[in-house]
Amino acid sequence: MQPQMIPENRKFSPYLVFHTTCGMQIGVGALGFQRIIANIAGYDSWQSVIISGVVTILVMSLMYRQLEMVNGDLSDIHQFVLGKWVGKILDIFFIVYFSMLVLTVLRTYIEVIQVWMYPDLSTFWFSLAYLLLCIYIIYGGIRTIVGITFFSFVLPFFIVYILGAAIPYGDFRHFLPLFNHSMNEIVKAAQSTTLTYLGFETIMIYYPFIKEPNKSKKWAILGGVFTTLLYLYMTIITFAFYGEEQLQKDIWATLTTFKIVRLPVVERFEYIGIANWCLIILPNVCLSLWCASRLLKRTIHIKHTYTLWFISFVVLIASPLLKKRLHIDMLNNIIGNIGFLINFIYIPIILLLVSIIKKVKKNP
Repeated sequence: MQPQMIPENRKFSPYLVFHTTCGMQIGVGALGFQRIIANIAGYDSWQSVIISGVVTILVMSLMYRQLEMVNGDLSDIHQFVLGKWVGKILDIFFIVYFSMLVLTVLRTYIEVIQVWMYPDLSTFWFSLAYLLLCIYIIYGGIRTIVGITFFSFVLPFFIVYILGAAIPYGDFRHFLPLFNHSMNEIVKAAQSTTLTYLGFETIMIYYPFIKEPNKSKKWAILGGVFTTLLYLYMTIITFAFYGEEQLQKDIWATLTTFKIVRLPVVERFEYIGIANWCLIILPNVCLSLWCASRLLKRTIHIKHTYTLWFISFVVLIASPLLKKRLHIDMLNNIIGNIGFLINFIYIPIILLLVSIIKKVKKNP
């Protein structure tokens, strides 16, 4: 298959894949995943975080394997395996998936702002302002998006140190007794972290825009390792700081932990954390929106500008319709389940099909 002809000035360096991987995986899921996993496997669920990270890294390797074999992106893989028309149908499914990912991240973050800071904040107007910012960034091209991803990773990094302020108040006896839950519970808890680890599959869309993409694999894996260690760090601190019953009453444990910080000029430090999360989720929205609009462009062959505005409009209309906590939680569960099916079932299957077709064509 002929590779896509991407101009060199639109490509970015392989090492930046580390930042795109971390930037996509660190998002709204990091605000409260601890309660979800503890509800399934108790305080043994720190093992689930490690299992999820390891499996995610393995899936990344499978992604790179099929991308290298086809020498293209996800759309090329679909057409290679299933032909032009069936491939386009699957492309549409992924367009909907990435659009839903944009909606999930944006609406969940708006809910956090409404609960913690501004109860009367308009979902519509905030969504409009945020989407216009993302469209402006996307107009700069993939290199601009990657640049934003880099700064979104670096600038709020002090939050990692802020969480460390909870260590002196933690009781690590909460982890005892160790290994008190079954492997089935540990695996179920690992599955429940899918939403937290989602986003790395965008590699399959922007792969052709990487200079010497074969060199970016190690950076993607390092990004996955970093994210896993970060989530493990957050899990251990949260479990030590909260009792198990107390944690079940806290939806956003990460933000609540920020409340222990007291500064002379800032008493409610969690407000700083929420404001910084606006920057942290920026790569989530920008890159997912770019992936959805680019796939739509490749599917129906119209200008990227039109597809970008169309998908943004759909997200803008859908966002205010999710009014209750139940609706937002349902959306999170749906996108988490879809992401699990895509990353851990569909991708291995499609790799198997690519390998079989390659062998058949090589040995007719």
